[in-house]
Amino acid sequence: MSISKIVITGGPCGGKTTALSRIQRDLSHLGYTVLIVPETATSLISGGVAPWTCGTNSDYQLFQMTLQRQKEEIFERAARTMGDKKILIVCDRGEMDNKVYMSDGEFASVLEQLGFNEAELRDGYDAVFHLVTAAKGAEEFYSLENNEARYETVEQAAEMDDKFIAAWTGHPYLRVIDNSTDFEGKMRRLIREIAYFLGELHPYEIERKFLVEFPDLDWLEGMEACERVEISQHYLRSDPDEEIRIRRRGSGESSMYYLTEKRLVDGHKTMRMQRRLTEGEYHMLLVQADPKRREIVKTRYCLTYKNQYFEIDVFPCWSDQAIAEIELSSEDTPVAFPPELHVIREVTGDPRYRNASIAAHPRGATH
Repeated sequence: MSISKIVITGGPCGGKTTALSRIQRDLSHLGYTVLIVPETATSLISGGVAPWTCGTNSDYQLFQMTLQRQKEEIFERAARTMGDKKILIVCDRGEMDNKVYMSDGEFASVLEQLGFNEAELRDGYDAVFHLVTAAKGAEEFYSLENNEARYETVEQAAEMDDKFIAAWTGHPYLRVIDNSTDFEGKMRRLIREIAYFLGELHPYEIERKFLVEFPDLDWLEGMEACERVEISQHYLRSDPDEEIRIRRRGSGESSMYYLTEKRLVDGHKTMRMQRRLTEGEYHMLLVQADPKRREIVKTRYCLTYKNQYFEIDVFPCWSDQAIAEIELSSEDTPVAFPPELHVIREVTGDPRYRNASIAAHPRGATH
């Protein structure tokens, strides 16, 4: 029995309503029982519970996030009783979306009352798919007519879209579906990305890797759509043509654990399968660690820039360089780097800059 829980999010007029219908139709054809957790804010506000009717915005957000969590838990519990082999729980927005409607102080207060931290909320979902608002790249199709609750101008919608992306930046599996094609193409790309995630299509990732100058960490940490994540990983014994690793993201009680298996198909394409581990499973697998490779400890800066999701790895053994990686939907997709990030050269396919090589020779890869 396999249960996956994903989030469909995005800015105003991004196509979320249509997307939910397409997911239910197309994934059902692939043999999934699709359960959709409806958006919580809509039901509360339509019933008279709203930020402007409650005592404070923090009061309302606490009510909303409490109900949202309870709904998701009920759907998960129900899924476990169904006996179906493949179940996909689709959340119409996730808990991190609520951050957009709060100040930092309000969000911290609500989290404290809920007894959770931000990483636990964000990484509690298996994957997140963001549909970019039509106000960014498809302005002629941006409309207020198909949603009575929508009030944002094109400029405001674009700003909201950026905030939603920023809220989810840092998640280990975030995909941004932009408006580079027509709407039908956008929906097909979303379904394809979900199918890749579920392993229903060949789960190839087109990964490009760049050696960059050591970044300005103050700039990164000051970016709204950038999240710092602490990572430690071990490589397990494996065959020469595959790579198996276990990873801890976070620290202490906030950590999440993952097992990743990779097989290189050619210089750019990699077949990857990933699943979440319990802390106990993680420690059991540690006994299979490859003694020839050190533990890798690094700080990862997850940065969303122009709808592209960069992962910038800073290693304690390097003081003048870092690695920037990006996963693309096709090999000919151009990479748009922030001007503050200075590329030395592309190192895609260079074995010296693979994490596994750095684990074996942490100071071996240089300019």
